[in-house]
Amino acid sequence: MGQLNRFLQRHPFDFLPARYWQRFFWSLLGLTIVLMIVFGISGAPLTTTAAPYGVVSFELAGSVEKTDLILSSWDADVQLRAAFGLGLDYLFMAVYASTVALGCGIAAQVLRRTGWPLGSWGSLLGWAVILAAILDSIENFALTTLIFGSVDSPWPEIARWCAILKFTLIFIGIVYVTYGGVVAMVVRISPTEEE
Repeated sequence: MGQLNRFLQRHPFDFLPARYWQRFFWSLLGLTIVLMIVFGISGAPLTTTAAPYGVVSFELAGSVEKTDLILSSWDADVQLRAAFGLGLDYLFMAVYASTVALGCGIAAQVLRRTGWPLGSWGSLLGWAVILAAILDSIENFALTTLIFGSVDSPWPEIARWCAILKFTLIFIGIVYVTYGGVVAMVVRISPTEEE
């Protein structure tokens, strides 16, 4: 248990000198945004009455019946687009997980330096986002099986639970990064004692 605690106290990017974290963070954030735009454009045809949120509806379907309805609402071309998106998502996983994990590390540095609460959470949340990417890869395997195989349990259920946990962990990570960013701005703009 002690070794696990020591492992979780180390940030996933501790191998990279901290002075480079911001440079990599901003580059990865830019790439994350570009990939999100690509997903938005290429995934637009996935939005149907059965899948009002496109691929997210597919991820969260959670049952054979709902999954079958969604796949039936997509013709062969749209299903190929979905498969392309699932393939591209493996690159996206590495990019968004690295972006948010680095953001958590930077936020933790800011919080510790300024004495604000939760400064020790950055490393754990960095690992949580890496776990989110692993869950995302399991989810993608389940979704790919549903597109190219048969629509059977437990694949819709696996995809749904992996997606719920993934979204939850990413959301918590983004909230933490935002918190650190707000603290950095507040500290930067607050008047100093000398003024």
